Amino acid sequence: MAIMHDRPSARKIVLGRVAILVTIFAWLMYTITTVVREFIEGDARTLRFVLESTSYLLVVTFLSFSALMYLTARQGALYRFRDHRRVPRALIDQHFSGDDDRGVTVLIPSYREEPDVVAKTVWSAALQEFPRKRIVLLIDDPPDPEDEGDRALLESARELPRRVMAELEEPRRRLAEGAERVRVDLDGADVTPQDVLERVADDYGFAADWLEARAQAHPLVDHMDAFFVDRVLMGLVGDLRLTKIALDGARDQGDAPSPERMVQLQDRLVRIFTAEVASFERKRYASLSHEANKAMNLNSYIALMGRRWKVESLSDGDVLAPAEPGEPAELDIPDSEYLLTLDADSMLLRDYCVRLVYLLEEPGNERVAVTQTPYSSYRGAPSRIERMAGATTDIQHILHQGMTYYDATFWVGANAVIRKRALDDIVERQTVGGYEIATYIQDRTVIEDTESSIDLGTHGWKLVNYPERLSYSATPPDFGSLVVQRRRWANGGLLILPKFSRQLRERRFRRERILRREILLRVNYMASIAWASLGLIFLLGYPYDSRLLSPWVLGAAAPYFLCMASDLRTNGYRASDVFRIYGFNLVLLAVNVAGVLKSVQQSVTNAKIPFARTPKVRDRTAAPGIYVLIPYVIVAFSIVTLIRDINAQNWGNAAFAAVNATLCAWAIVAYIGIRNSLVDMGLGVLNWLYVPRKPKRDRRAKAAETREAAGPQDVDWAGILYHGDRRLGRDVARKNDVRRRVSPR
Repeated sequence: MAIMHDRPSARKIVLGRVAILVTIFAWLMYTITTVVREFIEGDARTLRFVLESTSYLLVVTFLSFSALMYLTARQGALYRFRDHRRVPRALIDQHFSGDDDRGVTVLIPSYREEPDVVAKTVWSAALQEFPRKRIVLLIDDPPDPEDEGDRALLESARELPRRVMAELEEPRRRLAEGAERVRVDLDGADVTPQDVLERVADDYGFAADWLEARAQAHPLVDHMDAFFVDRVLMGLVGDLRLTKIALDGARDQGDAPSPERMVQLQDRLVRIFTAEVASFERKRYASLSHEANKAMNLNSYIALMGRRWKVESLSDGDVLAPAEPGEPAELDIPDSEYLLTLDADSMLLRDYCVRLVYLLEEPGNERVAVTQTPYSSYRGAPSRIERMAGATTDIQHILHQGMTYYDATFWVGANAVIRKRALDDIVERQTVGGYEIATYIQDRTVIEDTESSIDLGTHGWKLVNYPERLSYSATPPDFGSLVVQRRRWANGGLLILPKFSRQLRERRFRRERILRREILLRVNYMASIAWASLGLIFLLGYPYDSRLLSPWVLGAAAPYFLCMASDLRTNGYRASDVFRIYGFNLVLLAVNVAGVLKSVQQSVTNAKIPFARTPKVRDRTAAPGIYVLIPYVIVAFSIVTLIRDINAQNWGNAAFAAVNATLCAWAIVAYIGIRNSLVDMGLGVLNWLYVPRKPKRDRRAKAAETREAAGPQDVDWAGILYHGDRRLGRDVARKNDVRRRVSPR
């Protein structure tokens, strides 16, 4: 897809407004002509009908509300795409010209990633143009894995920064020398501007040739490799070659840019090929949080930035302590004004950094904390489910762009440029085990970016989505990995609603202007999965009275589906994919409900839910059997409902059941696969029946025997002196109990 969105026509904008009005009008007409009329004119004296009509109206209302929010966000996106004008390249070069101290630190959380996947991500960040950029691969693998495969992944991740730096050294040195020569020549009197222009053009040709050679040598294993070569490497090559064409044209015409402009052009090349690439492993230090989630991986490194640290070896392992001025330090982590968080399966297109930072530094944007381009999906996926997951991702890209129009932006964690000063405003510090743990990005829920968006708003910061496509991220390639991702997405939104309520109170206290549409869009974003999933279950499972059905229900839903079909076509999909997305959501119904129930469990127990990373492997990920079984249950129940409604001549319910049975059955075949679903359900039964063998001897008794058999040379003296007595009375209590049972009265 193109970087710039197509500018919508006036006709499309008007039809979007009509769709919003039709949805509201149809819902009102349904409420008046069907429900209210039945209470006034019909036989609504039975309790069952009153409950049915009330619950059905609630379901229709919530679903219509979600459709209305989709249309509203979409309309905002159309306005933004219509009004957006790209900042000219010369203004960006001028903005970043000269000796600039601003820097960006790119943080890439990585956990047992495939080497080629994370390498493409690191390269897309390393080739970003910025005055000072530092890419840090935050390796979260266990530091001493026992498995040979895990050890190979860890060693590959550790080696990657050094390899990237080594490969960048040749073009960096050549172009840095060229930049210095250009400055010297422009200051001298014996060199003409035409000579300098020719050298700058030659350097642009060299840079393009170097990147093109790398693109030709890159193996094309899958569609992500094709994207990396075509859009990341060759996209930058095309940009550089176009600049060279312009420079050659100026030389042929006997003209030349100003000396300042030629220096800017040369500096741009140096910035593209200059990057510091490093890695960091928080699990090597006992003083850092080892919580198994992406948020604390990021937090651990952010808390260390701007200070020097020395490593002290204690009984628990190595710990980090601040180094005093003049004291030697093993870690010197520089600070930076901006952070760029990037998932290990994502890629950035050229100009991402400079254009987003330029936005942050424009007058009036001083309180913008986070800006990003909501990620799009890689094209050319080999599986149907990956393509359909990509279609929903591209639809979400449009909605996130529209939410910015109403100041309802949410941080989507795959990529973002963050003003570090904003994170310092929302940091929470606590002492755990004697060590201070700083939390910038909350890990209370597994959708940490959504909760952090609310925290930033509470402190008076704003979030903005940049209206271009400059970032892409992978979508799950199979049903098993999709289950992990979507269950995580469905968990946590309900828990954040109380915090959003507190944010509104704070903003009203500061007398900020708050749009009702912002409130509605945010509430829908955080809670719509809950009510949409439960509402769909009611519609699928409960035999509602046929008197409650009305064409007005279809009238309220039709604009939503028609606009989504139009958006799919705009993004390169088929309009008929709107039905495939409906089936896609049916097979994910149990997954979404499970995520919602996890939120309820977390609110009751006040305990964190373990963070489940989306598997990024080339082989298929097995799905839990229950999530594969439920779609079959939906098909079977819909067929039974269809037969029953045909016999009862309840044609509206029969049509609804037929659509659900057909689309869900097609989705099972297309997205899960009959063979794969049977395998996953069989594995689910086996895992349920299998009972792991327990050790015959008690672990504590065995440990006690080991301690008794150990000699003085085996005593962990450092651990005893550091921790003290860690038995906490267990051994003493057990011995006293034995004495009581054997001692005579």
